[in-house]
Amino acid sequence: MSSSTKALEPAFQGVGQRPGTEIWRIENFQPFPLPKSDHGKFYMGDSYIVLQTTPGKGGAYLYDIHFWIGKDTSQDEAGTAAIKTVELDAVLGGRAVQHRELQGHESDKFLSYFKPCIIPLEGGIATGFKKVEEEAFEIQLFLFARSSLNHDDVFILDTEKKIYQFNGANSNIQERGKALEVIQFLKEKYHDGTCDIAIVDDGKLDTESDSGEFWVLFGGFAPIGKKVANEDDIIPETTPAKLYSITDGEVKIVEGELSKGLLENNKCYLLDCGAEIFVWVGRVTQVEERKAASQAAEEFVASQNRPKATRLTRLIQGHETHSFKSNFDSWPAGSAAPGTEEGRGKVAALLKQQGVGLKGLAKSAPVNEEVPPLLEGGGKMEVWCINGSSKTALPKEDVGKFYSGDCYIILYTYHSGDRKEDYLLCCWFGNDSLEEDQKMATRLANTMSNSLKGRPVQEPPQFVALFQPLVILKGGLSSGYKKCIAEKGLPDETYTADSVALFRISGTLVHNDKAVQVDAVATSLNSAECFLLQSGSSIFTWHGNQSTFEQQQLAAKIAEFLKPGVTLKHAKEGTESSAFWFALGGKQSYTSKKFSPEIVRDPHLFTFSFNKGKFQVEEVYNFSQDDLLTEDMLILDTQAEVFVWVGQSVDPKEKQNVFDIGQKYIEMAVSLDGLSPNVPLYKVTEGNEPSFFTSYFSWDPTKAAVQGNSFQKKAALLFGLGHHVVEERSNGNQGGPTQRASALAALSSAFNPSSGKPSHLDRSNGSNQGGTTQRASALAALSSAFKSSPGSKTTTPKPSGIGQGSQRRAAVAALSSVLTAEKKSTPETSPSRSPPSETNLPGEKKMSFSMFLID
Repeated sequence: MSSSTKALEPAFQGVGQRPGTEIWRIENFQPFPLPKSDHGKFYMGDSYIVLQTTPGKGGAYLYDIHFWIGKDTSQDEAGTAAIKTVELDAVLGGRAVQHRELQGHESDKFLSYFKPCIIPLEGGIATGFKKVEEEAFEIQLFLFARSSLNHDDVFILDTEKKIYQFNGANSNIQERGKALEVIQFLKEKYHDGTCDIAIVDDGKLDTESDSGEFWVLFGGFAPIGKKVANEDDIIPETTPAKLYSITDGEVKIVEGELSKGLLENNKCYLLDCGAEIFVWVGRVTQVEERKAASQAAEEFVASQNRPKATRLTRLIQGHETHSFKSNFDSWPAGSAAPGTEEGRGKVAALLKQQGVGLKGLAKSAPVNEEVPPLLEGGGKMEVWCINGSSKTALPKEDVGKFYSGDCYIILYTYHSGDRKEDYLLCCWFGNDSLEEDQKMATRLANTMSNSLKGRPVQEPPQFVALFQPLVILKGGLSSGYKKCIAEKGLPDETYTADSVALFRISGTLVHNDKAVQVDAVATSLNSAECFLLQSGSSIFTWHGNQSTFEQQQLAAKIAEFLKPGVTLKHAKEGTESSAFWFALGGKQSYTSKKFSPEIVRDPHLFTFSFNKGKFQVEEVYNFSQDDLLTEDMLILDTQAEVFVWVGQSVDPKEKQNVFDIGQKYIEMAVSLDGLSPNVPLYKVTEGNEPSFFTSYFSWDPTKAAVQGNSFQKKAALLFGLGHHVVEERSNGNQGGPTQRASALAALSSAFNPSSGKPSHLDRSNGSNQGGTTQRASALAALSSAFKSSPGSKTTTPKPSGIGQGSQRRAAVAALSSVLTAEKKSTPETSPSRSPPSETNLPGEKKMSFSMFLID
């Protein structure tokens, strides 16, 4: 971009210079920076521009620009936001990905900047909303009626002293768990962390007062109507992609199969995928052309009468996103521009486990592989070679020697933290191994995995570090390999102790000490490396002029491993003997090019699905440990390895397809993102995550230790680890007779004759004012008695020596004593109950509260 483009908008001067989020609100058709204290607050009458800057490779930054349109904003303001977004992109060099965000239909990437949620507020700049410092609790609250509730969603009712979560009977566990995250956010941000929290289940009346208090706020209990669908609820369908060219604001379809070759760098295009519409901008187009293309896309969406949830994304040539490229039949590997990866928001994770500070560290810095945590305490190594339909254990002295024509199973047993034993189970396939041997190795490894009670993590990373050293030999020992080369008439080059063999030392540290057998010719040498040359009973160490002292030490160690007690003959580059060159078939020229492979640790987390048989992924942006839901399987791609994380509650049949799913992802990422086809693939099970997996997260062991489904786990963490969460019952009023529920509700009302509302017990500070301790004890005893009937669930242990009948009698007696005492000390009054209202709250004074829908 020319320097003149940088003067398009003064408000954008100096932006995008550091990682983070920057926001502007459109005021009088001009962008004004929003202070950090207001980030996450979006007024419904306004439009905003949000810039997210993340580190990329080589020190470059990646940019995502979002323009957010409130439901009450004017068309002119929305148009201004779209135009200013193009100008902001020009200031950043024209390489940002741009996203249109409509209120209520925000993308996952946008929402990830404001976890756990954004809360749109009434009003806007045109309505003169109050300044931040003047805001009180009531200002950001909305008044809802019971008609807002339905059986399909989860709602949060936020009152001044208590936050309620209403779980619709048909809502799913993940929605309920997400709502608890929002409640925690509301509690800390708007209640100073001191308010009470209550869970209200649709169709159930609990023994506590929460359910009664909730319905009193609506004027009393009444049946809930069905969810009424409207335009906002329509989910756009994904359709076969169609490509259109945009010329002078006119949109014309492009015929033919979709391929990258159709996109010309001096034009703009529109890719219609149904649920999402992309605007692709050639790199040599001008700013005005880009503005016109964005406007044409807006008009195209309007003319098609698409649902509001249709996403609109604009991207520049060379910075295409994965979701865009996946629509094309061909996208040449390696055609991406540097730094095009989307969502690269995390630094090298292995540095975490080494205790290195992360702030301000360049992501392009190579990772210094030190002692992996799984090796710190030592462990037991067992290795088997696949031979036909069986496996043969390797003797201890051969552990670490792998033939390229064979397959192996490796089991490493070690101790991790407080666990008695952890296991790493791995299948290693040589490059020249047979497919049938690979399948047999996988089958036998799965059998071993089952016998180990599901504890092992298959395909451990840092594989080399387990052996110290690891030597890859030519040929194979298995009967299958021998038969295969004989049938093909190929010579058997399998390594023996007496053969002429040349080994390249590829390690740099003791824990990545590795040697690979290469062709025994002079052209295999490299001045930047060290080599071992075995010729009969002799072994030469050859040190290239550019090799390091550490490499030379590793060469000596590997020589001792191959031939214990051997006397080495040293050959520094330029001082080689005639015997050295004779063993290599004569002296020839060789390279001095230095290879410095960088270990990139830049993780992405994905969910996946199969749409009409096609494997598709969705990225989880700014991911955390909380995104690992026990009902799901997720894919973690670090570029150096691929993990498939399997939750405990995943269907057993789905668990059997873990490696098939991982392989499908790798094949897709190879074609679209240039991932190495030989990247290691790992399986990690919930509750048994090893340190080399958890290092990619800010891992909290207390969260990992909590049992239950997603909702139960988060409820236990919110209320305290000792808090019991009743198992979900999503089909109405199961789990107890209606008569019992009615009786308990009546008792709750009887306990509070003066207010007409159930009693409020402040569980957060332990206070039981007004004599509620005795009542609570009686009600708890009665609840225990009621719940101890056959088929019901109980969390209260039955006292020894007390039968079910006597337990109930004791509870009733205690309750009778409480009610009699209260009747004598309190004048009889009739509970004042306002009739149910769909528009107003009960009582003379309207109460301020807010309700949020979790969808």
